[in-house]
Amino acid sequence: MVDRHQVLNFRVRAQQLDRAEGTLADTAVLDLGVQNTGPDGARWALAARGVDVTALSGEEVVLLWTVRGAPHLYRRGDVGHVVAAIEPFSDADAGKRIYDAAKPLKAAGIANLAALDEVAARMRAIVTTPTVKGDVSGRLATVLPEPYLRFCRPCDATHLYEMPFRLAAARAGLELQLDTSPPILQRIAGFRKASAPGDRLDLIRAYLRLLGPATPKQVADYLDAAVKDVKARWPDDVIDVTVDGEVRSLLAADEEALASADSRATRLLGPFDLFLQAKDRATLVPDAAHAKELWPVLGRPGAVLVDGELVGTWRPRKSGRTFTVAVQPWRRLSDATRKAVTAQAEHLAAHRRVPLGGVDFAS
Repeated sequence: MVDRHQVLNFRVRAQQLDRAEGTLADTAVLDLGVQNTGPDGARWALAARGVDVTALSGEEVVLLWTVRGAPHLYRRGDVGHVVAAIEPFSDADAGKRIYDAAKPLKAAGIANLAALDEVAARMRAIVTTPTVKGDVSGRLATVLPEPYLRFCRPCDATHLYEMPFRLAAARAGLELQLDTSPPILQRIAGFRKASAPGDRLDLIRAYLRLLGPATPKQVADYLDAAVKDVKARWPDDVIDVTVDGEVRSLLAADEEALASADSRATRLLGPFDLFLQAKDRATLVPDAAHAKELWPVLGRPGAVLVDGELVGTWRPRKSGRTFTVAVQPWRRLSDATRKAVTAQAEHLAAHRRVPLGGVDFAS
């Protein structure tokens, strides 16, 4: 039996949220990908793990649409292995990942993987120079037949289905330019997909290493993959542990780390930080009301992490030149904890390159 505090402390250590300094080379979360959503996205996630991101550039990292079609940051040197790692496990798995786009393809007798290959080939032919996403989409709509397309009422136009578009981009050897909105796609220089991801970038193993212990369903939910395919590729070198009455798997090499994990750190986690992406939300936040506050349908806040426990939410407030951090605690915070949270808010303000006006702790 393993209690949830051990699990959370294990993840804090595995994800290096308790270290003061680090480099891109030794930052473990880059093996699974660092989601880059919102102003406090990938760069802030790396900064919270001690990485100096002030001079971070496309020479060192690459931004790709990968897991769940979301943009994720990786080490540039890993790009060929990353594209191998995100390959759907089967045609049925590909169908699950592309959501409603699979239905018209099936009706037309087009296999899902074949469809992704077709979209990728067309995208690569279009993106010979850096090209805005909307222009790529518009041109695709003129060269692909009806099963690939849908009518978009808000735009009053016909587009490619969104998930095949996103999942085919890396398959086509295309990356997203950093810090572009709307996104600009460009070819990855010297791109060649690896034949296999290798153990470090294998997504199932990486999930267990960074968000374990876990079940196949939890990993499948994270990947938007089919549970059957995840089970078929489940590692052999795992042990069973019981968490919250549920049998889960942990890489055997991490057994001692789980048993001895302890953390003493305070962090302001971005809304899409990997720590919050675990699919056992009831383990992360047992209180239903707190969970609803942390994961609303729209407009997620960040989370306050103190010594391995999530203790509240936070939101940035900017008005003119004034930047404040509004904290909603879930329990009474000690003076020492408030001081540590304020220090993190100062770090965030420096990261955003704005002066901090203060920290507002709700009563």
